[in-house]
Amino acid sequence: MIALKDILEELNVIQTLGKLELSIEHAHTDSRKVKVNDLFVAVHGNTVDGHEYISKAIENGACAIVCESLPTKIEDGVAYIQVTNSALAAGNCNKVCYGKPDEKLRLIGITGTNGKTTIATLLFNLFKNLGFGVGLISTVENRINEKIIPSTHTTPEVSELYKLIDSMVADGVDYCFMEVSSHAISQYRIAGLQFNAAIFSNLTHDHLDYHGTFAKYRDTKKQLFDNLSSEAFALVNKDDKNGLVMMQNTKATRYTYSQKSISDFTSKILETDFNGMQIELNGNQFWTPLVGAFNAINLTAVYGIGVLFDIPSNELIVELSKLGKVKGRFELINPGGKNPIIVDYAHTPDALENVIKTINNIRKNSVSLTVVFGCGGDRDITKRAKMGTIAAKNANRVILTNDNPRTEDPSKILGDIEKGIEGQYYKNILQIQDREQAIKTAITTAQAGEVILIAGKGHESYQEINGVRHDFDDSIVALKIIESIA
Repeated sequence: MIALKDILEELNVIQTLGKLELSIEHAHTDSRKVKVNDLFVAVHGNTVDGHEYISKAIENGACAIVCESLPTKIEDGVAYIQVTNSALAAGNCNKVCYGKPDEKLRLIGITGTNGKTTIATLLFNLFKNLGFGVGLISTVENRINEKIIPSTHTTPEVSELYKLIDSMVADGVDYCFMEVSSHAISQYRIAGLQFNAAIFSNLTHDHLDYHGTFAKYRDTKKQLFDNLSSEAFALVNKDDKNGLVMMQNTKATRYTYSQKSISDFTSKILETDFNGMQIELNGNQFWTPLVGAFNAINLTAVYGIGVLFDIPSNELIVELSKLGKVKGRFELINPGGKNPIIVDYAHTPDALENVIKTINNIRKNSVSLTVVFGCGGDRDITKRAKMGTIAAKNANRVILTNDNPRTEDPSKILGDIEKGIEGQYYKNILQIQDREQAIKTAITTAQAGEVILIAGKGHESYQEINGVRHDFDDSIVALKIIESIA
């Protein structure tokens, strides 16, 4: 139990009503989770206004309410705290209620359009192999050492996030590696967290349906670095022009990594095939099963974090060479198969272009490439035509299919993609809405040696159609098709 007055010290309070000599168990933004002696924070959400559920929270046992607008009906025995920003307050309330767990371990945030999951997962596995207690908060899964916790968001809701970090502290975690999405920053889901380090991977076209403009998207990411303390450090990808922008106002110690220019940490690919690559990293050469320039730059960031946390360079190189691939990230699912089949999460123009470019740099000119992909429904529509252009120009055959259409008409989504395909490429385009049938067509009609890229869903184990999630895993579906025709 925490004294309410201790919580108030962390808030920007406008006024209070009622008795403040209370003890608080937990803080919640969801009235359904409120129990006796809990504090309810009423947040203005994108679709739901928490202020409408203040009475429900009190019915469930809330003894204190944090809100931006006081309700017309004031209940006896309940403390009301009016603040300027309740979403921001929710983070600070949870931080105090959980005893500032973020300050009891080393918290590393990773942000950017592409590469967040790979960098976070590689760091988790690296530091685990080095013998540290480790936590992971990512798109694919959350982990506390060996314990796996399903992930529903890239960055959890604020109450769940602090609860998760508190559980990590209780289980002896030394380092927590956390993906930080632009939505989480914008919605104050990371409010109050003290990061020891932040990594910027890159910034490309995505989430403009939410942020409106690229500048707002960039500036939202930048807030992670703006809020770092002078005791933290910032590590940014210098190859991306936005990397140095991220560090413009940070108090943290600044470091850069790169493949193309002089930086604190640099790498280059010496040779590569579909099974891995030989790279040189700050003068050290090693082989990795990861493939592609994007993975080389991800490894560079991982190496940089290791060095900055005082891990000996020679030890890092040995352990980096042992790290395996991340599920759904340039995952070759049938090594040695007649047709290399690669599953990748690429769902932005830049990511799709990078994956296709990597494949084209490896395959011989006589070998064809088929790309199977679609775009998610109820999301940024402006990237669809761009992805159509990239696939049509750089692959021999493109099969357009459903991704997660959600509540949107699949025909419209595919039509939006086709708007970016020039007439001379039409003969190479197929449209098969059923994703399993599209994958089957790609595999069963492929020529010997033809490379097949299944893009867009990667690690996802479901397909969302009309608000219903159906079991669907690209890797599993593709392997079953291979087995059926063997």
